[in-house]
Amino acid sequence: MKRKKQPRVLSQRTGRLLLNLFPPFLFNRIRILSVTDGFRSCRVRVRHSLLTRNLNGTTFGGTIFSAADPFYAVMFWQVFARKGLKVQSWLKSASIDYLKPASGDLFLNFDLTEDDIREAEETLERDGRYTRTFRVEALDRSGRACARMRNEVYLRMEPGERSPKTNF
Repeated sequence: MKRKKQPRVLSQRTGRLLLNLFPPFLFNRIRILSVTDGFRSCRVRVRHSLLTRNLNGTTFGGTIFSAADPFYAVMFWQVFARKGLKVQSWLKSASIDYLKPASGDLFLNFDLTEDDIREAEETLERDGRYTRTFRVEALDRSGRACARMRNEVYLRMEPGERSPKTNF
């Protein structure tokens, strides 16, 4: 009988290190500042530098967009891994509204509430998949929004993870 492989659980420190070394983040000067216990929230900084400036001297829009890409998918993956569930997760779609030029560092906060997790878990158990759109803002040092993103996250149970349903 084949033994069921457990989902990969990363420590907050290891997860943050791996994300910080991820080439699209490393070269775009995107830094994960913190990951809370259980991957329930992340704080990210986009450094304004020579490498991230566009021709106008403000932060390149693609850098800002990259900073919002994987976090909700990674956070859900790790939340469910800690519960012993193998879940496939990815960013299904995203859009961005640029509100004002970013001439300094930007900060993005990603948070999952207990209600978010409970809703995802119930939907995954019932349907085997879950889709949800989250909103995140890129804020400058004074707290003003420079960009707003909408990230649609898609989760699905890995084959064999759902408990079988019966008619009894």
